[in-house]
Amino acid sequence: MESDKVVETAVAGNYVEMEREGKPSDIKSRVSKLFWHGGSTYDAWFSCASNQVAQVLLTLPYSFSQLGMTSGILFQLFYGLLGSWTAYLISILYVEYRTRKEREKVDFRNHVIQWFEVLDGLLGKHWRNVGLAFNCTFLLFGSVIQLIACASNIYYINDNLDKRTWTYIFGACCATTVFIPSFHNYRIWSFLGLIMTTYTAWYLTIASLLHGQVEGVKHSGPAKMVLYFTGATNILYTFGGHAVTVEIMHAMWKPQRFKAIYLLATLYVLTLTLPSASAVYWAFGDLLLNHSNAFSLLPRSPFKDMAVILMLIHQFITFGFACTPLYFVWEKAIGMHECKSLCKRAAARLPVVVPIWFLAIIFPFFGPINSTVGSLLVSFTVYIIPALAHIFTFRSAAARENAVEQPSKYFGRWVGAYLINIFVVVWVLIVGFGFGGWASVTNFVHQIDTFGLFTKCYQCPPQLPPHSANATAPIPTPAANATHRHSP
Repeated sequence: MESDKVVETAVAGNYVEMEREGKPSDIKSRVSKLFWHGGSTYDAWFSCASNQVAQVLLTLPYSFSQLGMTSGILFQLFYGLLGSWTAYLISILYVEYRTRKEREKVDFRNHVIQWFEVLDGLLGKHWRNVGLAFNCTFLLFGSVIQLIACASNIYYINDNLDKRTWTYIFGACCATTVFIPSFHNYRIWSFLGLIMTTYTAWYLTIASLLHGQVEGVKHSGPAKMVLYFTGATNILYTFGGHAVTVEIMHAMWKPQRFKAIYLLATLYVLTLTLPSASAVYWAFGDLLLNHSNAFSLLPRSPFKDMAVILMLIHQFITFGFACTPLYFVWEKAIGMHECKSLCKRAAARLPVVVPIWFLAIIFPFFGPINSTVGSLLVSFTVYIIPALAHIFTFRSAAARENAVEQPSKYFGRWVGAYLINIFVVVWVLIVGFGFGGWASVTNFVHQIDTFGLFTKCYQCPPQLPPHSANATAPIPTPAANATHRHSP
């Protein structure tokens, strides 16, 4: 019986490999496989690591100024482990669902499995509807955040246009992701994306250390409870990037190997986020409270320009990561998901980009919007729902006995897994959604009151007259920045 389970699990996800058997391999197919068509364990690791830390790399110093150095480091480590656990749960549920369906001879060759379908197959339509609502809303605002970040970053190397105009431009650029068929086709992009975030993280670290501490620097965080929990939920958001875990797993040749990939990706990401956030906060302290983008405080240099350009490209990639599952949902809703024509599917996907574009223009609050999305959406989408789904899927003795993947002895088997799941649900519900929701919404409303909706240039310094503008203009003080209101 046990050996039968192993065999059944091992065949899950090998359809593409079976299709390739016996086919000659020419130069074109080899080049396509190298750059375009991925599905290995390494591809999944690159996708997870690249997708997990995008623009949030630039807002973590802002979170450190709200939390203080010690809390900032501890929350990163804690939520990194918590995120890795729930990603592991999602992978277990995916393999369970897929194995059950393949026993029923269901063919997934022209169908991408998504999280809401896993919930539907294991727990029923009510779980499906809740999962679909939270997942789609989170990915929608995740895409919005990437557009906002593009406009925020490009402004620091070209301020001839305001951030709202840059949002129009990058919205059009990001719309080209409709031509990327699936997560199989992100192989080269994931690899390059991770190089880009690695460069940017170490640029922030080294540039801050070389810059040194600003005169009179203060590190007063945590000063207010509302800021403390706002910063904590931004870190919750940082390590909650596994809303696309199921799609990444489905793109793997052997998805059952995913179990530890997210943890390994998180460990690498921590080598980027901890040094960069700590160094920037050490150098600029409380100035970060009114500068949510770390680029805004570092002086202009060729290295900074390179970091900005690389982050822009990476945000294009991350926009595709967040939006591709939405494309799949929309395709399934209008009956285009199994269409073989790439151009027809791309045209059908375009309406998904329009609301993302519009929301990025309404709420251009780079930094505060991350915490709001983290507390209200990420808390349920990638922490609470997966933990509860695992509990209810295996609540009966028969389900536990016949489970495709048994919990490891290192987690305490089923009892240990259940205790960890209950802790995740209670902690995230109270701290992430409860306190975090209150703090982040309060801060978000404050941004609306201060800058207004549709603001042209969020947190931009006052424009100087042409004859006095120069690249070495002093950094505006927090007080001046906080009281300056931009008209739409």
